Amino acid sequence: MFDLADAGELGFDAGRLARIAPFLSDAYIANGRLPNTQLVVARDGRPVHYTSLGKMGDDGRELRDDALFRIASMTKPVASVAFMQLVEQCKVALEEPVTRVFPEFADLALYAGGGGSIPFAPGTPAPPMRFVDLLTHMSGLTYGLQNRTNIDAVYRENNFDFARNHLDSDGYIEKLAQLPLEFAPGQGWNYSVSTDVLGIAVERISGMRLGDYFEQHIFGPLGMKDTRFGVAEGQADRLVDAYAYRPGKPPKMIDAGATSKLNRAGTFDSGGGGLVGSIADYHRFATMLLNGGELDGARILSPKTVRLMRTNHLPGGADLTEMSSSLFSEANNAGTGFGLGFAMVIDPAKTLMPSSLGEFYWGGAYSTAFFVDPVERITMVFMTQVYPSSTYPIRRQLKTLIYSALTQSHA
Repeated sequence: MFDLADAGELGFDAGRLARIAPFLSDAYIANGRLPNTQLVVARDGRPVHYTSLGKMGDDGRELRDDALFRIASMTKPVASVAFMQLVEQCKVALEEPVTRVFPEFADLALYAGGGGSIPFAPGTPAPPMRFVDLLTHMSGLTYGLQNRTNIDAVYRENNFDFARNHLDSDGYIEKLAQLPLEFAPGQGWNYSVSTDVLGIAVERISGMRLGDYFEQHIFGPLGMKDTRFGVAEGQADRLVDAYAYRPGKPPKMIDAGATSKLNRAGTFDSGGGGLVGSIADYHRFATMLLNGGELDGARILSPKTVRLMRTNHLPGGADLTEMSSSLFSEANNAGTGFGLGFAMVIDPAKTLMPSSLGEFYWGGAYSTAFFVDPVERITMVFMTQVYPSSTYPIRRQLKTLIYSALTQSHA
């Protein structure tokens, strides 16, 4: 699968890296807590460790090296990269109001009460939402899965979180524009459908459907041949089954790969969570980010643009404990900032995990994850398929195992 480099040559203890597979097997696979795991760890883009354990799903087939996973919110960094390509071409600017592309948002209002069985109360007009507010999740939008407010409930009624089979891009924006914002743009942080809106902005600015844009400007140049919205024709046998956590019981299979709707074309390409892909592909994407926007001669973004993306944009250098109103996101809040599509470590001590200042990362709802450490030049991509990602502390455990195997630090 991966041509592994000599771990010692790249500053790792091979024996300590070898702890990872038995840990995953004992803690998660043998007891059925996870159906499968794949993990690749690399330094300077050169893989030093690869683990593949478990089954494709309920049919009992061994996990394929080229298995396809629902990467869910790991789509968000891809959509953010796509938007920043358009920024680099001066087709749009971060500080511009989104109404330049979304006239539907001209009359957004702030929440003032109501919802559920009664109409929303008329709210005061919202200040202009900017494109940077979408990238940073400071837009005032939300997610139905947050399950905290009356606005969240209406998002669930509209099924915004899973729009693939019942809305198109214009219909999505039309419905969203009718709802109030949770807070004034730029005044708070809430994990939300912001990146879905950003993906639609890419469509309107480029004149291309989002999946086609990704293929032409990101996946094709990077050689990410297996990543797309949905599964390519004839490849259904590569899609793993998806599961949901049940307390005290084995995870329940909720979407069989062979019969998944992902094997049929959808009407909406979700920039916030719609991609399916392989671990090898996402390793290439993470390596491009590590390299400052380039891989194997393909320049996706400039180094300065990637640096801007992985810089904390929360006001006053705040971390998410000070800004977030989310019950759920793919980030730890303590010591964590947020940039243009990624969370990043701004205070390693507060995270209570081994990490580097400026390390950036994200994950997906089915417990997938990746991180890029520009100090130690380390990348990690982890795949599995159990919802939700808050179920197990596996991301912390993997980081601990990986960094404990490091013998030569650049810090």
